[in-house]
Amino acid sequence: MARKIATRDAYGDALVRLGERNADIVVLDADLAKSTKTIKFKERFPERFFDMGIAEADMMGTAVGLAASGKIAFASTFAIFATGRAWEQIRNSICYTNLNVKIAASHAGIAVGPDGSSHQSIEDIALMRVIPNMKVIVPADGVETAKAVTALVETSGPAYLRLGRSAVPAIYDEGFEFRIGRASVLREGSDVSIIATGTMVHVALSAAEALAGDGINARVLNMSTIKPIDAGAITAAAVETGAIVTAEEHNVIGGLGSAVAEIVCETSPAPVVRVGIRDCFGRSGEADELMAVYGLTRESIVDAAREVLSRKAVTK
Repeated sequence: MARKIATRDAYGDALVRLGERNADIVVLDADLAKSTKTIKFKERFPERFFDMGIAEADMMGTAVGLAASGKIAFASTFAIFATGRAWEQIRNSICYTNLNVKIAASHAGIAVGPDGSSHQSIEDIALMRVIPNMKVIVPADGVETAKAVTALVETSGPAYLRLGRSAVPAIYDEGFEFRIGRASVLREGSDVSIIATGTMVHVALSAAEALAGDGINARVLNMSTIKPIDAGAITAAAVETGAIVTAEEHNVIGGLGSAVAEIVCETSPAPVVRVGIRDCFGRSGEADELMAVYGLTRESIVDAAREVLSRKAVTK
């Protein structure tokens, strides 16, 4: 069985490694360092760590000041607070000025679990990708998370890195080359394409295996960069397979599914079925239970693939 690690843990480890090589990296947190794993950076580089307390808007403003002074500022808190409480500061102070602030938000999606709807961020991708100058990255596992953090250090400008609470299986080995804006084809296929992001990538791979048992050849793409999105990979999927399923731990409105549908409609129309949270709030429960309740499962992706294939047959 593949080793599991939470992407938030991989983020904390990556900060320490990069901080040892780059003295310009500074980290800010909003009283959640143990949960976001920025405490690892705090313990190693206390002089470059700033706990801003429960004051997310102030944290973003301080990050702006540090970035304007030449620092690479990573600001972390839970996704619901980063994108909700501090949206105006992100828009006007970080993105409008195009400053080098990286918002690394943990506990995204419904897999936060027992904390309930108030802490489950299912709108954050939509809120971030609509802002000009913002990059949006949702890594699938620990390896990709570490490489994404490295890429963000090497790339100037605002970025939103979406991280999870729960451990997820390893998909990549250390030889994987991450590039911002480039999708990764994890499995070739000609009948249908499953385009997934974040926690749903390993679920999509499992669904593809199940479909293969029924003679359906599914292509699986990890769309870890939601913005700038890999339009070429999406268009190729539409042209070469003629049917697309998207899968995300996010509202189907405004997230990966919407982004993919926008590209498909503009470049090469093909049927698209979106697997995700169906425009409703979450609830309290264990992570695995909630993923099942909200249809974020292998079976849901398999059913969506069958549905989109039936639409594909009609449009031929």
